Amino acid sequence: MADTPSTDNQFHTGFDNSMGNLADHFLNCAKLGRYLTVESGSRFIITDDFRGGSVLSEAAAMAAIYSKDQLVAEAALLPLSQSIPIMSIESRDKYERLFHLIEEQTLDAGIKDVAGSLIRSRFRAAEIRALEAELGNKISPARIRYRDFLLVVKQLMDKEIIEKSFLDEFRQFTQDVAGKLDFGIYSFCLDSIFSSQRISDTIKKLLALELLNYPTLIRRELISNIFALPGQSQEIVSFISNMLDQYLNVETVVEIKLLKDLKLHRFSMQQVNELVENTSSQ
Repeated sequence: MADTPSTDNQFHTGFDNSMGNLADHFLNCAKLGRYLTVESGSRFIITDDFRGGSVLSEAAAMAAIYSKDQLVAEAALLPLSQSIPIMSIESRDKYERLFHLIEEQTLDAGIKDVAGSLIRSRFRAAEIRALEAELGNKISPARIRYRDFLLVVKQLMDKEIIEKSFLDEFRQFTQDVAGKLDFGIYSFCLDSIFSSQRISDTIKKLLALELLNYPTLIRRELISNIFALPGQSQEIVSFISNMLDQYLNVETVVEIKLLKDLKLHRFSMQQVNELVENTSSQ
C-alpha cells in the first residue's frame, strides 16, 4: 500500500462462490480454528459478502455456524431468513431445517439465540428487520470510527503525529471497534500499516508488541499476515520472530508459522491441519 488504505471497495474482489465449494472451504477454516476467508485466501469474509444473495445457502449456514466473527455470523443469517417467507412449503421446510441446524451447532451463544428467535417467530418480517437494524447499528458507527482512524494513519505517513500519540490513537481505536467492526476490515487496516513504506519500522515494531496481548486466535491471524505480506522487510520479520520466541510458548509459535506458510501457499489447508494435529500429539 502506497497511500492511506481505502475503506470498502477493497473487500469486493476475489470473492467467488460460483463453484459451490465455499461451504467446504468454511468448514476447513473452522477445522484450523481460523476466521473465515474467501476461497482464494486473499482476504477474510466480511458482512458485506452476504448482501445481494451472492452466497449459496449452504455456505451461509456454515458461516453462521462456524464464523469466529459474530458480525459475519449474524450477517449470514439475514439472506437465509429473508428468503424464507416467499418460498414454497417444500423449500421453506428445507431452510427451516437449516436454521434448526444453526441453532444446534453454532459456536456462538448469541447466534444460537438469534436463530432460535427467528424460528419461534416463524420468520416474521418484523423480526428479520429488527435483526438487520441491530446489525447495522453495530457496524455503521464502527465503520465511521475506522474511517476516522484512517485519517490518523495518513497523519502518521505525513509525519504530522508523533509515535506515542499514534500508539495512543491505535489503542483507543481498537478498544472502540472491538466486537463492532468486521475482523476482515480490522485485519486489512493492520496489513496496510505493516506494508506501507511510509510508516517507520519503529512504529511497526511497537504495534507488533501490542499484538502480543491480543486473544490467541486474533494474534495468530494478524501476526501470520504480517509475515506473509509481499515485500515485508527482513528487519520486521526478524524482530517479530525473536519477539515470538521470547514471549510465547513453542506450540503457539509453531501454529503462527504454519499459518504463515499456508498464507504463502507453501502448504494446503489439509497439510497444515495434519501438521498441527501431529504437533499437538507429540
